[in-house]
Amino acid sequence: MVRAPSHPERKTGLRPLALAFGLFALSSTASFAATAAFAASDVEVTCTIMLDAATGKVLIEEGDCAARTTPASTFKIPLALIGYDTGFLKDEATPVLSYQKGDPDWGGANWLRDTNPADWMRYSVVWYSQRITRDLGRETPERYLKSFQYGNADLSGDPGFDNGLERAWIASSLQVSPREQVAFLRGLVNATLPVGPEAIEKTKRIVESRAVGDWTIHGKTGAAFPRNADRSFDYAHGWGWYVGWAEPNEAKDKAVVFARLIRTREKTKTSPGVLTRDALMAEWPALSKTLRP
Repeated sequence: MVRAPSHPERKTGLRPLALAFGLFALSSTASFAATAAFAASDVEVTCTIMLDAATGKVLIEEGDCAARTTPASTFKIPLALIGYDTGFLKDEATPVLSYQKGDPDWGGANWLRDTNPADWMRYSVVWYSQRITRDLGRETPERYLKSFQYGNADLSGDPGFDNGLERAWIASSLQVSPREQVAFLRGLVNATLPVGPEAIEKTKRIVESRAVGDWTIHGKTGAAFPRNADRSFDYAHGWGWYVGWAEPNEAKDKAVVFARLIRTREKTKTSPGVLTRDALMAEWPALSKTLRP
């Protein structure tokens, strides 16, 4: 049974990499780590934003964090909440769904096997997202997204192609800003979103966690590419996201929510989302010193 929620920009700008990192007032070690992490590709950081999850205080905001763009696979976090709250998703292991001929397969072997919710999030399996959206239809997820204040909440898809349930979140109609990402994540961390508490806890359990120093970082990558006029993809100008929350191990109640968005200027061997995540991981030991309560 579908449970209805109870509560109810502009073009993305690019900022030079040196500026985006240089104004954080971090140590030279952090700046060097960030630069080194992106050294293999021509990348510009659009935005880095971090908030105190409890108070909403802005700890870092650099770049154009107000402009909306495609969420790509970071959409899996709100979609998981919707899936659990409606009952389509049951727990970390259920339902198990099977790849079918014609499903997106560009993610390699991990997309071709039976997949549960934990695997869906870990391997960012697009066709599993599509099974959820097709089952729920457009109206229900849009209603949830509006209640989350998640960007423009538009799952219409590409104009004239009737593909919203297949890819509205991948370089298409759904658009969200980094500021809106962290506002949504605050709601997740603080359990204030208009969904049941079980949906929140189950969603948090399937988001990937990484230990970095004395912090635990929970996050989701996202990557997408714009369309050319002939509807081929422009792989030289990809978007890369990494969004989530981080907790100091000695003070779990002192969480920080974050979003970083990059834009590539040439085709990269590594997914832009993975580039974004790995750069932030490299910075974190020095960066975290500025985030202590």
